[in-house]
Amino acid sequence: MDVIRFFTLVVQSILWNALQELEQSGFSWGALLFAALQQWQSWAIGGVLLLLFGLCWWLRKRSHEVDSSSDEESSSSDSEQVEEEAEDDESDSENDLGRYFEEHIQWPVQNLARDRQVVEDIVDNLILIFRTILSNSFFPVLQPAIGVGNAFEGWSPREEDIIYRLLVPLKPPRGHAFHLEWGNRGETPARNFCVRVELKCTCRREQLAGEMLCFLHHPEEELRRDQDPSLLHTLCTGSYLDVQKTARWFYQLVQASWVVLPQSSTCRLTMLPSSRSCKFQVTERNNKTHIIEMMFGVQRGNWDIFVSSQNTEAIFTPSTTWPESYAVAEAKFFRHMARQVPYDSFHLRCLQAYARILVGTGFSTYTLKTVVMHLLTTMPLSGWRRRHFVRRMEDIMQYLRRCLEEKRLDHFFFGNERVPEEIVLPPAFQTAEPLNLFQHLVQDPAAHAEAKREYRDLRGHGGDFTWAQKFFLAAAPAVQGPSARQR
Repeated sequence: MDVIRFFTLVVQSILWNALQELEQSGFSWGALLFAALQQWQSWAIGGVLLLLFGLCWWLRKRSHEVDSSSDEESSSSDSEQVEEEAEDDESDSENDLGRYFEEHIQWPVQNLARDRQVVEDIVDNLILIFRTILSNSFFPVLQPAIGVGNAFEGWSPREEDIIYRLLVPLKPPRGHAFHLEWGNRGETPARNFCVRVELKCTCRREQLAGEMLCFLHHPEEELRRDQDPSLLHTLCTGSYLDVQKTARWFYQLVQASWVVLPQSSTCRLTMLPSSRSCKFQVTERNNKTHIIEMMFGVQRGNWDIFVSSQNTEAIFTPSTTWPESYAVAEAKFFRHMARQVPYDSFHLRCLQAYARILVGTGFSTYTLKTVVMHLLTTMPLSGWRRRHFVRRMEDIMQYLRRCLEEKRLDHFFFGNERVPEEIVLPPAFQTAEPLNLFQHLVQDPAAHAEAKREYRDLRGHGGDFTWAQKFFLAAAPAVQGPSARQR
């Protein structure tokens, strides 16, 4: 009320002065204005109330605008929340699918670490016995075995398909040297070599230590009488190391050495046929079996590349042909990735699922592995978690589709700048033109048409999860048998 009284006094003063001026000028309305002045307090109060009403109206209007803006923001926020919730729901759905797949495809890998250790112990003991037996012979010098292939990379399509493959590097014995020579490359991108065995003079060594006779300069009769035959007369055909002869030699060594192995008291040995490797089965007391394949190879320089006794895709492979092998480099790649990917990475699960799906098709597991290796080095590793499982499975399919369309799938280790530095490759690999693993599709239109047909069957007619259906069909025997896993 003090404010109203103040405004009233001010207005009264102004009007009173105006009235005095009007009276001095003889204005006849003075009495009327003076009477009106007596009612000014009511007018002032009404004016102030009018001002207050206007102020309240403005504040109310402003409040409505703020509320409206807040509602819009709330609506926008709600919309964003709905979208986020939808994305979360999608992620949860994919995560659930990834979890479901994990439950069905994890079991072949669950015991791999334990089983690998059992296998490695057996092979290490065998190599130790072999080296002792052969220490004074002229057979190849055996180096520690290297685990290669999907069992040592951490994935396998089915438990019954697991084969523990190990590469045993060979070095030349005393008085011998190995020289790698290019073999016939044939119609495939495979690079084949021959291992030429050369005798070296040991006369100076003989004079110093008296350990052996020189194969080059001692009479044949003396050599036959006093010294074991050279490698050229045992495991070679002509001047070249023979894969099949070496495989038979390994076979005999395993059979002869098994009885002195510590594991022989608890495990049973069964030799398996193989012309280019030494393959056998070990059965534990609980009837759990391990199929072991010992391959052998010669290292190229100091690199992670070998020429090995591995089987080739050719119908006939000469026994003196040693294909170039990248198995050691591939095993190192997966060990490197195991240290880089998130703890819940699903890249091995993706490999495992597709390996099962592709059984019986024209797509090899090596094709699949090459695709995944390329994707692992071109996509963020954080995107391989379980919740990304479905998307990565789709990415693998899309990559394979592009390769089929272009009839080109580049070998991972040739001309690829993304190969991890810890993998030691020949310098020529970095600048080489990539080998096309789909070269046969370029040369054979019928094979290309068949590959596209198989892809369409795998992909389905526009169905995003046809591969999932095929996986469950392929996995049905495994899903039905938890008791088999326990056995």
